[in-house]
This record gives sequence, C-alpha cells and structure tokens, in this order.
Amino acid sequence: MSTRIAFLKGHGTENDFVIVPDPENAVDLPPAAVAALCDRRAGIGGDGLLHVVRSAAHPEARGMAGEAEWFMDYRNADGSVAEMCGNGVRVFARYLQRAGYAAEGDLAIATRGGVKTAHIAKNGDITVGMGRALLPEGDVTVGVGERNWPARNVNMGNPHAVAFVDDLAHAGDLLAPPPFTPAAAYPDGVNVEFVVDRGPRHLAMRVHERGAGETRSCGTGACAVAVAAARRDGADPAVTGAPATYTVDVPGGTLVITELPDGRIEMTGPAVIVAEGEIDARWLESAVR
Repeated sequence: MSTRIAFLKGHGTENDFVIVPDPENAVDLPPAAVAALCDRRAGIGGDGLLHVVRSAAHPEARGMAGEAEWFMDYRNADGSVAEMCGNGVRVFARYLQRAGYAAEGDLAIATRGGVKTAHIAKNGDITVGMGRALLPEGDVTVGVGERNWPARNVNMGNPHAVAFVDDLAHAGDLLAPPPFTPAAAYPDGVNVEFVVDRGPRHLAMRVHERGAGETRSCGTGACAVAVAAARRDGADPAVTGAPATYTVDVPGGTLVITELPDGRIEMTGPAVIVAEGEIDARWLESAVR
C-alpha cells in the first residue's frame, strides 16, 4: 500500500462523506478502516464513505460495467456495507465531474441497488434517478420512548420505515436505532424517518440511518417519505396519471422528489466538494489494529 492515500470530503444537504478515489480497486478498506476514517474526532469524519472504483475492477459491479463505468462502493460510518445512498450518488457524481470523468448532462453510476442515472445541471443541482419504490405488505410500528406510531414500509433499494408525527421533537435524540415491530420486517435493520407536514406537498423529516445514527439528510429516505406521503394523500401517480412532486426539508437543506406515473422517482438537490488531501496509510493501518 502507498504511504499516502488520496481523499476528498463532500456533502449533499449536509449528509457528508469521505471520498476515496480508487479506480483500480487497489485500496483495502475493511470495516475498521472505514469506521476510523469516518470518526469525527480521530479521523476525517463523515456519515459514510464513497469508494470510487471502476465497475470492471470490482467483483460486485463487473456485471454492470457495460452500463456504468463507475461503481459507488458505499459504506456506512460504522464500516458496514449499504445498498444505496441517494445523497451519496449526487456527491459521487460531483466528484466524477470535478475529476474530469464526467461533464454536465447525463451519466450512469453503478450501485449495489442497481445502476442509477444522474443529471448534472448547469445551475449545479444534480438529479438522480432513484428507481422505483417497493411497498412491502404488512403493518409496521416504530417507537421512541413511550410513543409509538404506525409506519409505512418503503424499500428504495434499502429499507425504510416512514412515520408521520405531530412534532419532529417526538423523535427524541435518535442516538440509538428506534425500535420497530415486527422484527421480521427488517432483518438487517432499517432507516427510520419521522415526518411532519409543512404545507401542501411540503414535508420536513428527521432520520436515523442504519449504521450511522441521525444524519443531516438522507436521499433515499426523502424519496421514501415522498412515496409514503403520496399514498397517504391519494396522489399515487400510478392511479392519478400525474407526477407527484414533494419538497422535503431535512436538517441540512432541501430536496425535491418527483414520482412519475411509471413509478420512477427523481431526486434533485445540491452536492458540494469541500476539501481534498491525503490520508497517511501508516495511521490508517495502526487505527485498524
């Protein structure tokens, strides 16, 4: 391993990431290394890590190489592997643009949740095609302290439980994963969104992300919230034949989510690269011992 490893730091509506460019998949990033890098006191700090690898160089992505040159090997802050991260896709696209691998316009990005399309607009916003939501059957309940709420089970390539509440403060500190029932609904854990109405087609949310705790934003979570709200509001595009667009405020900013009549979901928001530098590989090796 080289004694220096390049990195960047970026965020999408303050959902922040350590970015490790590694086109040939040569950097070993075991869970302990990811957790060390994402540590906000002893490392660089982030809600997750974006490992930038050419699809052809990664065993999990080779089958997508014909559709997408680049694979977003995404990890949660605790080092666990995740299927998808919507804000992460936007920041990943911004990195590719900054590095000269992509230009304004459309590009495809491989993820564990499938190939996602991104559009880099001239005004700087990035729109990501988030695929279609799955709505598993069955009742789900989430709780905080003595409060419990029914939740909508929405899968955006990763699992979500969406609970509409009267006050976002009712979600508590969100330091620990909110308990849910039945346990069989989410065998690998779940992202939990607490949602309030701000106005017509305007929502605000807080989220506990699986493997990261409360974050300032969650792109797939905002999509899940918009899908759940559209069903609650009688605005299912598959039924009405009209797109349903919701503005979703998160602690770190605002995302705009549109579900189309064919079920495809688009998410639009900012993505910013704030710093770049080098990781001392010797420090990283010592941090994982």
